[in-house]
Formats: sequence, structure tokens, C-alpha cells
Amino acid sequence: MFSRTLLIPFGVGALALIVLPAIVTVILAFTLYDAQTAPIWRGNQNFIDLFVIDPIFPIAARNTLIFTAVATPLRVLGALGLALLLSPERRGARLYRSGAFLPAIVPEIAYALAWVWVLNPVYGPLNQILGAFGLPQPAWLGSPDTALSGLVLAGAFQLGEGMVILIAGLKAVPNDLYRAASVDGAGRWARFWRITLPLIQPWLAVLLIRDLLWAAQGTFTLTRVMTLGGPYYSTLLMPLYIYEEAFDRFRFGLGAAATVLLVMAAAAATVLAFIALRGWGFDDEA
Repeated sequence: MFSRTLLIPFGVGALALIVLPAIVTVILAFTLYDAQTAPIWRGNQNFIDLFVIDPIFPIAARNTLIFTAVATPLRVLGALGLALLLSPERRGARLYRSGAFLPAIVPEIAYALAWVWVLNPVYGPLNQILGAFGLPQPAWLGSPDTALSGLVLAGAFQLGEGMVILIAGLKAVPNDLYRAASVDGAGRWARFWRITLPLIQPWLAVLLIRDLLWAAQGTFTLTRVMTLGGPYYSTLLMPLYIYEEAFDRFRFGLGAAATVLLVMAAAAATVLAFIALRGWGFDDEA
């Protein structure tokens, strides 16, 4: 009884901050509403307008799809590489883990501003390094051809949380399995492919789904601070598009409809990822 009482604040918060806003958003998605007059019921017209009339929505949807398809595997593979590199207990390992985790705890605005400096085409360190090797030095955030790549780079370096999750998974793998495999003559790659990768599959699945949802819905600060969706809408992602529709143009109905579509797409992608990962990994009966 006492434990249930402790859940009341969480339940009230979830109801006030998640459930009720979600219900209101779904209702507004079928209305014409500008926050000044009473909502007018439109049925499915908002969804039709997004696909047929609004020329910006398909651009935002395409950019979000590209960003998600590129940033998600980069974040997962980067976190896996860091975890494999830093999981062994050696001298300085904790310091290196702290350094790798730092981008995950820096405030999002400060992190985005730091990447504006990193990607500066004139004095940014990235172009300075590329120039030192004689490589092209693009105007990262100033060109529609490279601006989205700059956002992907910024998002892909937030690997700290994923690294911690996978280090926990690696620590859970019994050392006896590695010793037995070594006795049988298995090399480092064979041990990783046959033992490590299958046994950390649950952690990889959690990380993949988390990064998938982040790439689809968690990029507002990056796009708002770094590019404002430009140049020429090349970095306009769905969270920023929804914000501009609702709070810049006061078209709350269209913004709500776009939000419903984004949540549905993210949910569908999560289900597909879960289905694709089911059955992959370690099997006790094998």
C-alpha cells in the first residue's frame, strides 16, 4: 500500500504532462485553431493539407527520414566502439569514460553552440584539420549540400549514454565464455562475433530504439540553434517544423496533425525495429 502511495506523484505528473497534452493534441489535429478564436472542426482536412497543399511538410518529412537513417546507426556503432575500447579496466579508463560521457551532460543549447563553432568554415577546428590534410573545407552549415551532414555529425557525437549502456552489457558477459573460446582457438574477431555481439543484443536493441526515437523527435534544439532549418529548408526537421507551424504561424491544427503523424511514424519504426531484432542474438537452446 505504501509503495502504491509513492507512485501517486508520478501518476499525477504523467497525467498532467503526458496523457492530457496527448489527448488535446489529437483533438486539435482535426480542428482549425489559431489560439485566438474557438476551434473549428475540420475532420481529416489538416492531414490532407499537409500532404497536398503544404509544400514544406514533405521536405521536413524527407529530411527527418534521412537524418534518422544516417544518425541512428552512427550513434549505435559509435557507442559500441567506445564501449569496446573503454570497457576494459586499465589505467585512465575512468577518465576516458568521463570525457566520452561529457557531451551527454552538457546543456543542449551549449552543445549546439559548440558545434556552430566547430563547423565554422573559416576558423572552425574541423575545417582546420581537413585543410591540414589537403582535404576540401566545405561551408558546413552555410550550404544546402552539407548542412544536414553537419547536424548528423553534431548528433552522432552524443554517445555517452549509449556507451554506458553497452559497457554494462559487456560487463555482464561471463569471462568463462571467452576463456573457453580461446582454448578452442577462436580469434578476437570470432569471439566478438560469436560471443560478445549475441550476448549484448538486448542492450543494443534498447540503444537502437532509443536513438531511433531521438533522431525522429529530439532534434529541436540542434536545428533551432544551429541552422533554423536553413539554408533553403535543407535542415528543417519535423520537430522544428511543428514548432514553426504552431507557435510562429499559429496554425495549431496543422502542427498537431504533424505531431500525430510524427508519433505514428516513430511508433511504426520502433515496432519494425523490434520485429527485425527479435530472434537475433543469443539463444539458450542453441
